[in-house]
Amino acid sequence: MEFTIGGRLEVRITPADVGKRVSVRRRTDGGGTGAEFTDVVGVLTSWNNGVLSITRKSGESVHIVESSVVAGKVVPAAPARRRGPAASFGELASVTAHAWQPVESEALGDWRLRAAGGFTRRANSALPLGDPGLPVGEALGRVRDWYEERGLPAYVQTATGAEGTQELLCAELERHGWRREVSAEVRIAALAPVGDLEADVRAVRLTREPDAAWLARYQRFSTPGPHVLRVLGSGPSVWFATVPGATGGADADPDAPPAAIGRCVVDGRWAGFMAVEVAPEQRRRGLGTTVMAALARRALDEGASAAWLQVEEDNEGARALYDGMGFAAHHRYHHYRSA
Repeated sequence: MEFTIGGRLEVRITPADVGKRVSVRRRTDGGGTGAEFTDVVGVLTSWNNGVLSITRKSGESVHIVESSVVAGKVVPAAPARRRGPAASFGELASVTAHAWQPVESEALGDWRLRAAGGFTRRANSALPLGDPGLPVGEALGRVRDWYEERGLPAYVQTATGAEGTQELLCAELERHGWRREVSAEVRIAALAPVGDLEADVRAVRLTREPDAAWLARYQRFSTPGPHVLRVLGSGPSVWFATVPGATGGADADPDAPPAAIGRCVVDGRWAGFMAVEVAPEQRRRGLGTTVMAALARRALDEGASAAWLQVEEDNEGARALYDGMGFAAHHRYHHYRSA
């Protein structure tokens, strides 16, 4: 990372660059005899009272004392992806919202307030894809009141790490006392290679609705009720995959929970994959791959060509599985909760 002009370190950013992606080198106290330096890259979200705040693509906010800055410059947005489908943040935000719809929603300017009896944060959080029509502080007050009326915690879902994402809003949420609870990656890939994965998809049963067996395997089905089925069934074209748990033989239990399940929502060129789960005793047998391949083939039949999914950053097993299928991170999303 080059900061020098004619051999000199240069600070070429000012408070007027708030909202831009920057690279900053700062001096740190390493406890040794010589100076040590650290580089920070992200969106400059504020520069007040001698302190710079930079939001990294991970959603982490870094606060830097102005006097420690030895170099800085505005840098272009992250390079365009070299593989997989081209996609903007706005397109993916819309597609992912279509695939996990709430039971109740209400507009707040360009924001959308969503509720589904507390079933998942995605269906019970405000989605801020534009101007709320109010100052942010006042809009957040409306969000708190709306969720309090429904006996739910107030969440706002934001995104970082791509062109057009919401680093400035993340910083504003933190200034108003909201705290980031959960972060996940939105990953994308070409769909055809997923459908071409080597797998015996004949073992997979595809249905339009989740049956009792599918729900018995689904880990998030802890609060049964019609709101859960409405969220799971929402989307333009929804498919549920089940790999039966009984494998035959005299001792097979026909009522055993499935060995693996999955859900896919087809929306135009996109196929979104969710709820891919494998029974603990059945793992490392390729059943997750089998479920993904079966759902991908059905989505290809419906004209989809691109795939997306969401995976929490601490789910190493799922991340490794999706790496092998060609999925790469597009951006990250976060849920901020009101204090």
